[in-house]
Amino acid sequence: MTPQRKLDLDPAVVGRARRLAARAAEPIIEMARTHTTVSVERALLRLAGLAGADSDGRPWANHLADAVRDQVGLEHGVALPVWDALVNGPHGSLVELAEAAARGRVSFRLPAGTDEANAREAARRAARAGITAIDRRRAERDRVLAEVGDPAQPWIYLIVATGDIYEDIPQAQAAAREGADVVAVIRSTGQSLLDFVPEGATREGYAGTYATQENFRLMRSALDDVSRELGRYVRLTNYASGLCMPEIATLAGLERLDMMLNDCMYGIIFRDINPRRTFIDQRFSRQIHARAGIVINTGEDNYLTTADAVDAAHTVIVSQLLNERFGHEAGLADAQLGLGHAFEINPAIPESFRLELAHAQLVRELFPDAPLKYMPPTKHMTGNIFAGYLLDAFFNLAGVMTGQSIILIGMMTEGIHTPWLSDRDLALENVRYVRDACGGLADDFVPRPGGFVAQRARQVLSESIDLLEEICDDGLLNAIADGTFGITRRPADRGKGLDGVAERADGYFNPAIEILDAEDPHARHGVPTEEVPA
Repeated sequence: MTPQRKLDLDPAVVGRARRLAARAAEPIIEMARTHTTVSVERALLRLAGLAGADSDGRPWANHLADAVRDQVGLEHGVALPVWDALVNGPHGSLVELAEAAARGRVSFRLPAGTDEANAREAARRAARAGITAIDRRRAERDRVLAEVGDPAQPWIYLIVATGDIYEDIPQAQAAAREGADVVAVIRSTGQSLLDFVPEGATREGYAGTYATQENFRLMRSALDDVSRELGRYVRLTNYASGLCMPEIATLAGLERLDMMLNDCMYGIIFRDINPRRTFIDQRFSRQIHARAGIVINTGEDNYLTTADAVDAAHTVIVSQLLNERFGHEAGLADAQLGLGHAFEINPAIPESFRLELAHAQLVRELFPDAPLKYMPPTKHMTGNIFAGYLLDAFFNLAGVMTGQSIILIGMMTEGIHTPWLSDRDLALENVRYVRDACGGLADDFVPRPGGFVAQRARQVLSESIDLLEEICDDGLLNAIADGTFGITRRPADRGKGLDGVAERADGYFNPAIEILDAEDPHARHGVPTEEVPA
């Protein structure tokens, strides 16, 4: 249901903001369309079925992509050299080819003539098989949703990540039984800086659990079991960000994850990943998410942990408008744009709750069909657990009053330590109480025309337009370098991963991009739901 318009926003002003965002985004889109990265190329190999790692844990996808890069470069893509070697060599599979390449026993080339045509056809078949597998997992989700039912919004979003996937599973199932609709398995600290995806089930992680294909498979299976037990679908979230964004997105599609944190700005600002590298990676990863029916979560809430939530409110709106444009260009539907924002205004500021309502209602009305993800207070959780619990209740109330779609639970000990299970239970009780007690309050909450809330919302939108005009003049990469978002400066020629970027040459070929660019990501592509096995 489309939310009511309550702020009396001028449609012409909103339209201008979107047009400016499209102009500001266009140079970045063009850069992503004319460049590739090592992770985009490795994602193709993984999509084609290459899995596994050597005895030291280095993935075969890395071995193979690095061998091609060292011998012929990345500017033409890995597809032609790799499938030329497969078609014309003695290796029976991508794994065998990667093992030989790791030992220095393969000579790669850019094929021509009939050899090029044969390599193209073989690569296309392999990419098509991988994309068809993703289509089948999407159809499987549709079937399970039809079988067990979809919970009503707002969905309660809860983080479970002990570092040990076999500890995460029972905790995630217990959280679902206590009311969680979305379980997020956040990654081990620093995984976003690894230029490879770890392999297999993992039992050691710091402040999170490693994102691996096997961990995805195990958790999805466990949540399917508890979904059938509860009679409602429990969604699984992980993170597709960092130096392996395209690969993790691909693995998520293959293992039927439902949501993914997918916002290169988080990696740029908070992990110092090169802006060019991660914008290029972001486009491919979002194309995969669009095809897989995965809802992305963007990271604007993080800006407010470093910048002031009042002074920088317009930077959140600007980033959301840019993310909307980037998402649409990559094929994401509005229903997949889980744009992020947060309840992070200092509670000591007079009228802080009214300001929060203004910001949240503005986001809700600018993006009426997006499943917005609303983040709880963290910056001003002082260690006073009673004040913290009250602040979380105000956050939950704001979320219900403004019709947010996904509410991440706030925990009273957030600012003290990793919350205990008992703290999680209290947090779930808090959000359940507010949601149940105030369920229809969004229908009754209508800010006074011309009042404080409406005026503040229009002020933030006006400031957003001013900033977008500056970005159109100076460029988004320069705005990021100047510290516009999250008050952290990240120049375009610095940061981790820049050496993994290559400008596409004439004749660049990546069959996965070819397919994703050409086809509607939301068409069935010949995979009826009823044909998907249970």
